[in-house]
Amino acid sequence: LHNANPDARVSVKLVAEAGVGTIAAGVSKARAEGVLIAGHDGGTGASPQTSIKHAGLPWELGLSETQQILILNDLRGRIRVQVDGQLKTGRDVVIGGILGADEFGFSTTALITMGCILMRKCHLNTCSVGIATQNPSLREKFDGKADYVVNFFRFIAEEVREIMAQLGIRKFADLIGKVELLEGEEVVDHWKASGLDVSKILFKPDVDDKVALRNICTQDLSGDLDNALDHKLIETSQLALEKKTQVYGDFTILN
Repeated sequence: LHNANPDARVSVKLVAEAGVGTIAAGVSKARAEGVLIAGHDGGTGASPQTSIKHAGLPWELGLSETQQILILNDLRGRIRVQVDGQLKTGRDVVIGGILGADEFGFSTTALITMGCILMRKCHLNTCSVGIATQNPSLREKFDGKADYVVNFFRFIAEEVREIMAQLGIRKFADLIGKVELLEGEEVVDHWKASGLDVSKILFKPDVDDKVALRNICTQDLSGDLDNALDHKLIETSQLALEKKTQVYGDFTILN
């Protein structure tokens, strides 16, 4: 992808599940700029109900594992970790940041501010409120405004700022990866919840102080693109691209 567009920011989306941290480490080693951990609650209106309800794990589990694996392999500083999956409040953002996320994705709640009523037929071109449709008569029913979304995110940011003030945190960057700010709530009046152990989720790897807990962009991710085979292929194929004539070449491919 970087060969196709060296200036592009490449982000790989992964669904939260057991072992997602190992895959995220591979994504980082492959020099992607970002990795997105998607929780099981997310999903477009076109997704099958079985996928929406039964695929993946909560984003908290996937994010925590990803953060720990990246830190243990000293890869966290070179990649931005994103998270999404039914984020709704500033509290969700703060918890995501504490567990290791740099960026956050909102979709369902932002759509609702624009008038979405969750009809679950985005792919049918029959959206009743004119959002997910190209039908002119249905699009006339759309009454959302950009200001609605702006206000929504302003209140999200305000809640984040309030919670950070309570925690004594000035900058959001200082919040990322500080799992010691979270405590598991002890539940004793429920037979199932009383047996939960969240210590693994809130585990902080014992690493050197020089190991980054968040993205700090200190490593060169460009790789060796100047010597990539793509440049030779494009140069050799110029006649084929411009005059549609046949070209032949003999190249050594090393993966």
